[in-house]
Amino acid sequence: MKICIVKLSALGDIIHTMIVLQYIKKRIPNCEIDWVVEESFKSILQNNPHIDNILPVNIKSIKTNKLNLFSQIKILKQYSKNNYDIVIDAQGLLKSAIVCKIIGAKKIVGFSKDSIREGMSSLFYNQTVSIGYEKNVIDRNIKVVCEPLGFSISNEEILNKKSFLYSKDKDLNRFDILLIVGASRKNKIYPKEKFLEICNFLKDKNIEVIWANKDEKSVAQYLSNNASNVKMCKKMSLESLKNKIKNASLVIGGDTGPTHMAWGLNIASITIFGNTPHNRNTYITNINKVIKSSSVVDALKLDKNDFNINHIDSSLIVKLAKELLI
Repeated sequence: MKICIVKLSALGDIIHTMIVLQYIKKRIPNCEIDWVVEESFKSILQNNPHIDNILPVNIKSIKTNKLNLFSQIKILKQYSKNNYDIVIDAQGLLKSAIVCKIIGAKKIVGFSKDSIREGMSSLFYNQTVSIGYEKNVIDRNIKVVCEPLGFSISNEEILNKKSFLYSKDKDLNRFDILLIVGASRKNKIYPKEKFLEICNFLKDKNIEVIWANKDEKSVAQYLSNNASNVKMCKKMSLESLKNKIKNASLVIGGDTGPTHMAWGLNIASITIFGNTPHNRNTYITNINKVIKSSSVVDALKLDKNDFNINHIDSSLIVKLAKELLI
């Protein structure tokens, strides 16, 4: 069986879908799995033994240059020559549905109209899968991929998953805590002053901070300048980040891709939630915990003006960190 999974972006969403790979190969050992992904995220998939081919696209480039539409269609038509038995849209957006349609297959599968934000996407599928949009994203991804393949994954299997992010980088020295100080939106970012309180409370731990843009770099500099136990990392690629997280004892950060990487690597983590739903956007385990704000969050209608993440007591995070570091 030739399977093509379409999950274009973003980092956390891709990670929350990758869990299915080890179980597909276990249930259908002779299958071939290809994955269509935005070029900027392809390295998160690299080195995974359960992916046969990574198929990069640059659909995002069409926003800035409409003429890129033609080059992207050409790329997708080239992928269509792979003659897939099934193409699965795990994204649920109009653009990903169109990608699936151009690639083509005997069976094109995606979420039902009532299970996604862009309901028109379902018109491009000849089989749909129903699961509430407010349900846990990992459960949603598992169902849309596995149901059309004829099997399910139990909660016990999810909790006992094998690490599924792979890096060829040489292992680094182990360290205590990695801080993820950025996120895609401001109301998902924990204040730098509160991160500093965490560092000072945990002054006996060696702490490192990653960054990916100017604002995050400024926070990393602030923390390293004001806490003697904090080291600011160099800017790193996704490939290097996988290795960095793998060598941490604990990852602390907001509801963002790098924090979710810890879950994919079976590394202890604390995810700090403000205006996004913790019960939807992560999977709580014995080592992967959450701290949430006082907000009552509606997964179907997020409050863009909710900045209650700013008021989460840093001592709660410190207490949980100490428990996970025992």
